[in-house]
Amino acid sequence: MANLVTKQKLISIIFILITLFTSQALADCESESTNTCNNKEKALSLKIIAIFAILVTSMIGVSLPLVSRSVPALSPDGNLFVIVKCFAAGIILGTGFMHVLPDSFDMLWSDCLDKKPWHEFPFSGFAAMLSAVVTMMVDSLATSYYSQKGKKNVIIPAEGGGDQEMGAVHAGHHHHFEAKTEGEESQLLRYRVVAMVLELGIVVHSIVIGLAMGSSNNTCSIKGLVAALCFHQMFEGMGLGGCILQAEYKFVKKAIMVFFFSITTPLGIAIGIAMSSSYKENSPKALITVGLLNGSSAGLLIYMALVDLLAADFMSKRMQGSIKLQLKSYVAVFLGAGGMSLMAKWA
Repeated sequence: MANLVTKQKLISIIFILITLFTSQALADCESESTNTCNNKEKALSLKIIAIFAILVTSMIGVSLPLVSRSVPALSPDGNLFVIVKCFAAGIILGTGFMHVLPDSFDMLWSDCLDKKPWHEFPFSGFAAMLSAVVTMMVDSLATSYYSQKGKKNVIIPAEGGGDQEMGAVHAGHHHHFEAKTEGEESQLLRYRVVAMVLELGIVVHSIVIGLAMGSSNNTCSIKGLVAALCFHQMFEGMGLGGCILQAEYKFVKKAIMVFFFSITTPLGIAIGIAMSSSYKENSPKALITVGLLNGSSAGLLIYMALVDLLAADFMSKRMQGSIKLQLKSYVAVFLGAGGMSLMAKWA
């Protein structure tokens, strides 16, 4: 009888502990953590510093390639430009694999979400896969659309009349010139599509990153995030700036693209600060929304880094003609991806 009473007491204690643990977990999901690092006033001052620091580093990073024409060593025709661009592509690749995608998995597998369906299916990987395919579709259709539009605008002069021999000579020169121009126009078109799609992907994930920082009051994590984001924005901006430079946009369009890249993360932080009183980073709605956005951003960034930046450069005639340049560029890629992987230890 005594053993039965002891067992009942033990079961009751276990039940009470489970109830307390469950209620505490639910409370953590609906409210902000009571971590000692949470300090709203200190966090606000750090976030204001972060807005200006990230804005300045973003502007420097994306603008550096655009002024490189005045520096012979950094000219787009030089090998150093290719190596730096590969380093920046490694940064973007590392961002997708080591920062954005793992964050998405953490959010969508959170204990704050129902087991069905969030713990039974890898929604992060699914979102990244769909995003990569959709990005390829947009990339392909945009290139096709603008190529056909460009061909319609080509005016071919009518043949006949005048000296037949001279006409043949002129026709030969005309066709040679047209083929060369078409090749250059096709390459320029690719650069422009790549620049636009890459900017779109970077803008989306930059706002998400900024929103997460702005809504957090954890001073311990914000300190590391400020340094990590400055490093990230600087070199990611260099990759985008290189694409914008190769796209040969006019000054106004370059300025618009530079502005949007530079302002998105600070804007996200500002929105996060405004929402910090009502936004709960562990609430189911926030976890699902930000988790799916991170998964989509990861797929887009990984596709752009591998296909439109690295594969396009490494399969080009210039890179294929020099093994030495290829090896230097691969080292740059590993350094860029390795640097972002190392940053994942702190942010």
